[in-house]
Amino acid sequence: MSFSDFIKSGHKPTLFSAFLYSDMSFMVWVLMGPLALFIGQDLNLSIDQQYNLVAIPLLTGALLRIPMGLLVDHFGPMRVGLLSQILILIALFLASRGELTSVSGAYLLAAALGVAGTSMAVALPLTSRWYPDEYQGLALGVAGAASSGTVFAALLAPALAELYGWQKVLEFALYPMGVTFLVYLAFAKDSPRKPEPQKFSRYMKAMLDPDAWWFMLLYAMAFGGVVALASILVLYFNQQYHLTAVTAGYFTAATVLAGSALRPVGGWLADHWGGIRSMQILYSVVLVTLTLVGLTPSSAVITMALLMIAMASLGMSSGAVFQLVPLRFRKEVGAITGLVGAAGGLGGFFLAQILGKSKVLSGDFQAGFFIFAGLSILCLLGIRRVKSRWRTTWGSGEMTSARV
Repeated sequence: MSFSDFIKSGHKPTLFSAFLYSDMSFMVWVLMGPLALFIGQDLNLSIDQQYNLVAIPLLTGALLRIPMGLLVDHFGPMRVGLLSQILILIALFLASRGELTSVSGAYLLAAALGVAGTSMAVALPLTSRWYPDEYQGLALGVAGAASSGTVFAALLAPALAELYGWQKVLEFALYPMGVTFLVYLAFAKDSPRKPEPQKFSRYMKAMLDPDAWWFMLLYAMAFGGVVALASILVLYFNQQYHLTAVTAGYFTAATVLAGSALRPVGGWLADHWGGIRSMQILYSVVLVTLTLVGLTPSSAVITMALLMIAMASLGMSSGAVFQLVPLRFRKEVGAITGLVGAAGGLGGFFLAQILGKSKVLSGDFQAGFFIFAGLSILCLLGIRRVKSRWRTTWGSGEMTSARV
């Protein structure tokens, strides 16, 4: 199982196109987080309204992933991905015209940018169908390393907003999204192994399967944790450690980079160790590091280091979850990816809300991080409950060559 064998086993242009599409879409999806301070100053938003601005794209992106997954299974990920990108480009263009002057307008923009959060429901099935079982973890880890787009948002958006204004940042975002659309149009292809569309009743049966709900729980914590932290850390570092918006953006970018860069590593580890064993180790690390963050270290640098470890573990856990999903739901991978992806988006929304409300109600983030850490215990208990059944049924050696 070498990397060269992996490269030869699938379709490289589609893999790259899927990565770029999801990467740039995620940059746009979390853009409200780095811009919230600037929009708040311009529109006189309260702290609570700023946190709402961060959370709204996460919620709409999560809810739209389910219908997006169904569309992918019926019309193919290639066409659905093109439609999604066109909608994102239209939203960015209209918002960059300088007409947003009210809270409701800002909320409407945040909701529209939620469309960008559906990219995983397209990119993962697009990639999965090109690769054999033994490379699902690595292939989907690469295609799903989209959280790296959030690094660009955290690193560049505050500095650009300070120089040119936050609405100009929305215009700047049009350019990489436009290039991404052209690359996707030119190089991405649907796999010839695409399964025939299933009856809606079959999709509903798959969505009600207990295994789908276990995947939803695991992904809500893993991917949801990455997205929540990527969206809220600029506000966190600014309000907890009184860093400037630009410096807070740099701290956030370093933290998010750890989560995004290591998602493919999580898929690779799952291919080698099995997704179950990988997640048991990674969620344990999340439990320890987030508990320490909740104790509020006096140094922002120490907190950043702890959050980098937590984000790396959450990112790798996301890759491990999606090593297992296409093995369990082969014919409904689009619909289940949409469902599990929606859970990840909802997890991001609720975790961001928990951290934000902790600050609003108690004056600090301590309770929010303790709750966040405690949810990893729930994931560990869930894995312990299902691992024997998974390894002896759909994950057995008779059913797949992959390690579960």
